[in-house]
Amino acid sequence: MEWKLFADLAEVAGDRHVVVPVDGEDEGTATVGDALDALLEDRPALRDRVLDDDGELREHINVLREGTNVFNEDGLETAVDAGDELALFPPVSGG
Repeated sequence: MEWKLFADLAEVAGDRHVVVPVDGEDEGTATVGDALDALLEDRPALRDRVLDDDGELREHINVLREGTNVFNEDGLETAVDAGDELALFPPVSGG
């Protein structure tokens, strides 16, 4: 599964593009949550930036699958297919 990471998440991970194997991706049984777990296992430095103290996704972290926010679908339970592109965005502010 390919992840695109943006802003400081890319810096923490050491790369803007990270490919990780996800159990079930070839069988169509994997979810965004499975892919996120695989990413955090591969790049453990991201864990504190992405998850809160309870292990839940931080409030303002955005997760996209094929350009669509997964929270407009089934959240972290959104199904993923082999070849899907996932993106992780930190909170963004500006003026």
